[in-house]
Order: sequence, then structure tokens, then C-alpha cells
Amino acid sequence: MGKITPEVRSAIMSRIRGKNTRPELIVRSLIHRLGFRFRLHRKDLPGTPDLVFPAKQKVIFVNGCFWHWHQQCKSFRASKTRVDFWKEKLTRNRRRDASNRRALEKLGWEVLTIWECQLCDSDALSEEIQRFLV
Repeated sequence: MGKITPEVRSAIMSRIRGKNTRPELIVRSLIHRLGFRFRLHRKDLPGTPDLVFPAKQKVIFVNGCFWHWHQQCKSFRASKTRVDFWKEKLTRNRRRDASNRRALEKLGWEVLTIWECQLCDSDALSEEIQRFLV
């Protein structure tokens, strides 16, 4: 296979969504079934949280294990190509996530991060969400 040109790489990367991802839709459906209502992607909050519960001052981020470098995850695999590029990019993502979390907490918001790998155990995930929201 030939080398991928920057134009092709850009076209591929542009198809990766930041909102309404499959993991996010699964979490939203689960939370809705639990009887909680929420707002989506509030741009006025640091990091534009995926789910916002304004009355409770709580937010939830749904993170992909690769894109947010979930190193504790069994299924996380570092890229074997362009290692320096990906390490730098994923490190920036983690720093940005931590900065957004600190900013939200400073504003009085409680933050829960749900990782893509947690979707495998919906019972445990439901319990964690209920504990967080109640």
C-alpha cells in the first residue's frame, strides 16, 4: 500500500466525529432510561461537556479510550505508526481534558468521565451513573 498523502489523511480525519458518537449515544440512552434529563454540549462550559445536568451542577464526558489516551484500559493500543505525532497529540488531549476538568470544578461543577471501555458492563455503568447523579 502506498503512502497516504496529507490531503487523504485530512479527509479521513475529518470524518471522525466529536459529538453524537456511538459511545455517547449509548450513554445518553442509558441515562434517559434511568429517568434523568440533560442538556447536550453546552458551549458556554469549559470542554463543552457531552451531557450537562444544570440543576445538579454536574456534567459527564464520554471519552474514547484511544482519543483520550486511557492507558489503564485493556483495549488501548498506542499507534505503531507516526509514534511521536500520536504521543504528542494524545498527550495534548489528556492535558486539555485535565484543564477543562479543573476549570469546571473551579466553577462549582462536579465531573464524571465515562470511558468507552466501560460500556461493556452496563449494570456497573448504570450504578456508577446513578451514584453520581443522585
